[in-house]
Amino acid sequence: MRYVYGITAALLIGGSMTNVAVGPVGAQTAINAPGAINAAPPRAGAPMSFADLAERLQPAVVNISTRQSITIPRRRALPPGFEEFFRRFGGEVPQQEGPGGGDVTQRGGSLGSGFIISADGYIVTNNHVVAPARSNAVVESITVTLADRTEYEAEVVGRDEASDLAVLKINPRGRLPFVQFANPNAVRVGDWVVAIGNPYALGGSVTAGIVSALHRNIGAGNYDRFIQTDASINSGNSGGPLFDLQGNVVGINTALYSPTGGNIGIGFAIPAEQAIPIVESLRRGERVRRGYIGVTLQQVNSDIAAAGGLESNRGELISSVTPGGPAARAGIEQGDVVVSVAGQPVTPDSSVAYLISRQAIGSRVPVEVIRNGQRRTLHLTIAERPSDQELARLNGLEVEDEADADKPEGSESSGQASARASLGMSLQTLTPELARRGGLTGDVRGVVVTALDPSSDAAQKGLRTGDVIVSVNRAPANSPEAVAQVVDAARRSGRSSVLLLVRRGNGPPAFVAVDLARS
Repeated sequence: MRYVYGITAALLIGGSMTNVAVGPVGAQTAINAPGAINAAPPRAGAPMSFADLAERLQPAVVNISTRQSITIPRRRALPPGFEEFFRRFGGEVPQQEGPGGGDVTQRGGSLGSGFIISADGYIVTNNHVVAPARSNAVVESITVTLADRTEYEAEVVGRDEASDLAVLKINPRGRLPFVQFANPNAVRVGDWVVAIGNPYALGGSVTAGIVSALHRNIGAGNYDRFIQTDASINSGNSGGPLFDLQGNVVGINTALYSPTGGNIGIGFAIPAEQAIPIVESLRRGERVRRGYIGVTLQQVNSDIAAAGGLESNRGELISSVTPGGPAARAGIEQGDVVVSVAGQPVTPDSSVAYLISRQAIGSRVPVEVIRNGQRRTLHLTIAERPSDQELARLNGLEVEDEADADKPEGSESSGQASARASLGMSLQTLTPELARRGGLTGDVRGVVVTALDPSSDAAQKGLRTGDVIVSVNRAPANSPEAVAQVVDAARRSGRSSVLLLVRRGNGPPAFVAVDLARS
């Protein structure tokens, strides 16, 4: 298509372009012949070539592959035609043991990249590069291949799932070339960067681009703060380094955004400032320790801000507080909006979880919150984040599945009618029997949604029957009449929406802003 577009343009312009294409009689000089272009010297930070940098750095970048085994049940062979019979009539093909009995072990692997950080063979990569591909998989071996194609078996020194980082160790026959991290916070938007890795198992590949953005949150975890780059990152680049023009590692390539599965110019790297302390802990064989205060949080979007009288996209909303946790002991309450931690403002770039994780465990820090429109500063002591299993126990999440509540019999009260007209929901006071039917545990109080108008804003926001409304505009929702009173007060004050605190099953509650139906 480029060639076709070029010819079309020449014909439209006219004869002078045609003469260039055919070529006049006599001496000719290519437009890019040596000396034909008087190139200005490159500006500082804009190299004419990345060749010297790539040649210098490639020996410290490695390819990483794993060999994994996956155990699956063996299926007994059915008579000819029977599998098609089950499929045609919607039945599931029976899974039975094969003639030899037992399970079948299949083998696979994974591919990625990494980089050497010490002459004696310590290597940094992504945890997902060396982790089991499935819950029933076992990593049998990890192979590291150097730039000169020398192979070594590697062992995992430490891994951290929350940051997706891992440190490996090989035992080289001599001293290895290695690279170092850049100074924290040295990278800026617009800086040149170079990615080296193993895309699609092609071996050492070099791509270049710029830093497109900093502190990107892509929903990968509580501590998202990625560098975004347009340097080409593809499958297999995971764990590889992102270098600045001085050859220092500014990030570890870890993810890409793509509707096609290939690079479209949006890749993400874990920044050096975040990786350095984690890598050092793993290298020493220590467990990564992070700060914890015992809350669940929500972003303050425009809907929640309008319903709660808050400022949009400022701070984070406390949707639940773990009983007995550091936040509870400090006096933080459900519905508070945290606007700063240890003097640092809470922004989309610096979440509460990130700021807390950066505090020393055991330290006492000020936390500024907005409660009922008033600012107040509370002091809490940072605890160590428990394991995921312990967090589930603390928050009461080790429970049976949710169940829809039954619609009650009998006539509708005035409070129920008012709530239905305003919110598009039928409500009933949560009784011990309804809580038992719904599998709810603990001291849960509120009203249960027994029916929902599918055209209501509540339904559009994702509410459904069986949900428990704990509060409305931070007032306890102890009955449909209590809900109706708060809704009426909101209407009289000129508000067009209310802020519901909703609990589904035994999961943590969350705030949902719901528009009021026009009266």
